Formats: sequence, structure tokens, C-alpha cells
Amino acid sequence: MTTYVAFLRAINLGAKRVFPKGDIRRVVESAGFDDVDTHINTGNVRFTSGMRSRERIEEKIEAAFAADRGFEVPTIVYTAAEVAEIAATVQELDDEHPGLARHYVYLLKEQPSLDARARVEAAASGAGEMIVRGRAAHALLLPGYQDGRVDPLGAVKHLGVATNRNATVITAIAAKWC
Repeated sequence: MTTYVAFLRAINLGAKRVFPKGDIRRVVESAGFDDVDTHINTGNVRFTSGMRSRERIEEKIEAAFAADRGFEVPTIVYTAAEVAEIAATVQELDDEHPGLARHYVYLLKEQPSLDARARVEAAASGAGEMIVRGRAAHALLLPGYQDGRVDPLGAVKHLGVATNRNATVITAIAAKWC
């Protein structure tokens, strides 16, 4: 059995997309996964499975969520080992870039093409930069980056299906589950 961590996109953002963590656990268990646990109420769920195809796992969970909730819940799945690698990269990048105002990790459904990666990394500005490592893109934002925009670098549009978490959440999940 492999341990996986799924990150859910666009839940608990308003009155219509509510998905409490107890319901998330119930639905993931009913979809046939074991050892299900959640971390805070932002759509982070750990489970085990004998399935090996990340894409098939995502499809199965997304179908179960849609059937239960009545709306789509894009789901991005990593092995626990991959999450541990992302957390190690968080620490490495934080060490290399002292004084960041924020460090967000965009968790990607698919690894971006070389062209998309180049566009993302070329979006560096006085607000900060974004570094892509596999299926994770790290937004390293400098003090003063807040200008009222959700994506101050204008790079997220090049990432494809993604959800983000701050570096603290990624580190906590890795410590808890990996």
C-alpha cells in the first residue's frame, strides 16, 4: 500500500462550495481508500491505496466528490515521498532567499511544458519570482508584493490546473504524514 496526499482545489471558499473535512474523509473512504485523514479545513487529505496510477486515483476521487457534493473538486495527488521532497525544496528555497514576505507552493496536476515553465520563471519582477520544480511551482514573494492582485507575478495562468498552499502548511503536512 502506498501513502498518498491529495490537495483539493476551490473548496470552502464561499457558501456554495462547502466541503467540511469530516465529509471529505467519508467520501474518500467510500471511494475505497484506507487510512484516511485530513489536515485543517483547506482540502488536504492523506490516504493509502494499492492503486498505482495517480491519474486513476484523481479520477476516482473527483468522481466521488462530484457525486457527493454536486460540483467538481479538482484533486491533485502526490505520493507521501513526493510531498516530502516538496517540503525539502521549501526549506532549501527559504534558506536561499532570506527575507521573503510569503512563500506559496502551487501544486500542479501536470508538470508544465518547458515553454510554460520558461514563461512562469520569466515573470520575475520586483514583487518576487516563481521557481518550478517538477509538479510544484514556488512563488517567492518579496516584502511589498501586495498590490491587491491575487497573482502579483502574473504567472499562475501558465501553470494549468493547480491549487496553492503556503509553505507552512506544506511543511506541516510533510512532518505529519511523510
